[in-house]
Amino acid sequence: MSVLRINVILFGIGNIGSALINQVLESQQFFREKRNIDLRFPIITNSTLAFFEKEGVKNAWEANFDQLAIPFTIEGIIEFAQNKGLENVIAVDATASSELVKHYIPLIQNGFNIVAVNQNANVLHIDFYKEIRRNLKKFDKTFLYETNIEAGIPVLKLISDLYYSGEKITKIRGVFSDSLSYVFNRFSSEDVPFSKILNDAEKRGLLKKDFRDELSGVEVAKKLLVLARELGKNTEFLDIKISSLFYDDLEGTNLKSKFYFDADILDKYLEIAKITQVKNEVLRYVGEISIADEKLEVKLISEPITSAIGQLKGSETVFEIYTESHGNVPIIVHGDSSRKKTTTIARGILTDILKVAEKIKIKETVWL
Repeated sequence: MSVLRINVILFGIGNIGSALINQVLESQQFFREKRNIDLRFPIITNSTLAFFEKEGVKNAWEANFDQLAIPFTIEGIIEFAQNKGLENVIAVDATASSELVKHYIPLIQNGFNIVAVNQNANVLHIDFYKEIRRNLKKFDKTFLYETNIEAGIPVLKLISDLYYSGEKITKIRGVFSDSLSYVFNRFSSEDVPFSKILNDAEKRGLLKKDFRDELSGVEVAKKLLVLARELGKNTEFLDIKISSLFYDDLEGTNLKSKFYFDADILDKYLEIAKITQVKNEVLRYVGEISIADEKLEVKLISEPITSAIGQLKGSETVFEIYTESHGNVPIIVHGDSSRKKTTTIARGILTDILKVAEKIKIKETVWL
């Protein structure tokens, strides 16, 4: 069988994008020999510059980018791909850009499949969400985004497979944030102020320096929205009830400095929540979708230590998927927190790339 060349247009060469390139380079021979797939990067970009492959340039990709990258536009990338006759093209969005997602539809219309860690395309207005899918169907292209939810395990695939097999999903709940899992797991088991654990999590790289989206519940809510829409719900972000971890007097444009100035307010609030729990219960910050009640919530709960959510350790995540046929016994999926997060996300993107490649191979076989 001939080797199928896959042209990956990579947007974003930060930690995740760089890890992805290195993983492909390390396994390139394996993919050729065992999967008959040749992964190439004819274009790689950061937010403003792009390196377009050139004949005879054989240096390391970092050196090529530093020496030869030029300003780019999406239109220019599409034109380059067309002029070079690039086939089997996958645009990989390893950014968090809200601007790049606006170009997804033109990319699809010009023959690009898409793999994204970027959540924005899946949490914008439902009309945009549906327009992307209409174009995917019209132009017979694929859009995969498993890493929108969890990098180490195929949660979205499992939920999608259940949904499209006719299994009625009644509820999804769980701890979706590895950083908040770490924070509350420690807070529940140690006699340490909540703010001290937050500070430790930031130093470990588990929390961003600007952690407003995490502690306000926005990051968990985005994942909840992606999951709800995967179940065919026309849910908007404003439909989600979010119980923020912040008091009103901790909110503001300079939240980080205010938080550290008023840390005792949050410490006192959570300490009270901790000591007033029922015995053998622990605090967890969860997302929950109840299909029957049409409720989507992000909230702080007290959970029995014997439950899947209550037993979490370190920065583990967990998803409880309830279905009509399983009743009150959920399908439980644990997130893997044992590996470096950047590496795990990059591996998740690569897995999606290979899934798209296999679809392309199947189509080519049918055409032959």
